Amino acid sequence: MKTILNVKNLTKNFGGLCAVSNVSMTINEGELIGLIGPNGAGKTTLFNLLTGVYEPSSGLIELMDQDKSIQIGGLKPYKITNLGVARTFQNIRLFKSMTVLENVKVAMHKNIRYGTLAAILRLPTYYKEEKWVEEKAEELLKEVGLYSLRNELATNLPYGKQRRLEIARALAIQPKILYLDEPAAGMNPQETKELTELIDHIREKYKLTVILIEHDMSLVMKICERIYVLNNGCMISSGTPDEVRTDPVVIEAYLGKEE
Repeated sequence: MKTILNVKNLTKNFGGLCAVSNVSMTINEGELIGLIGPNGAGKTTLFNLLTGVYEPSSGLIELMDQDKSIQIGGLKPYKITNLGVARTFQNIRLFKSMTVLENVKVAMHKNIRYGTLAAILRLPTYYKEEKWVEEKAEELLKEVGLYSLRNELATNLPYGKQRRLEIARALAIQPKILYLDEPAAGMNPQETKELTELIDHIREKYKLTVILIEHDMSLVMKICERIYVLNNGCMISSGTPDEVRTDPVVIEAYLGKEE
């Protein structure tokens, strides 16, 4: 399999606190990877490093782009996004006063090819591009089951549907890698089941590499091909779901060690 992301000895310090310590990972194209660990293990900090929210204290993050290796550690988030990396957040971040459709359309700005002049003068290029954006946004909403709610304000959506909208908005940038930060948080079992099916579907349809943080172990063990485990900022285990669930080091991290 072809490697799409290579993380080498990644470290992030906040003053005297080491939030991520010497973490290394290799992610292949098309994989669905789980990142798990107890609360405070450093999972979201790692996501923030991979997506440019934080700058690494040391280490490398290499993204493969058309057979070229690009060092993205320390790049601004918008530059990493332009290379085909999208994410959702642990706390939902939607434009609540905009409609469902507008939330997806606004994420497609990097794919628009008309200039400022064409927009001001309303040239044919402008209308052609805007028509394409609307059609593409509607297609994505159909994929996540929100097309019938396209004119509803985002703030009026139930929690589970807001999560789906966040995924649709991430897909709008046409990513190669999709990071999902606790996508099933706050969902009931039926919503979690539907989300599991959605993640599997979009990965297959859009040929995505998906990396997710999740505390719902039933979801992780069901759909992830490989799992990395963090504890206290350190990578303590990696492997298939069966290997990870029976690893004594992982069991100790979650349950503690008997005296």
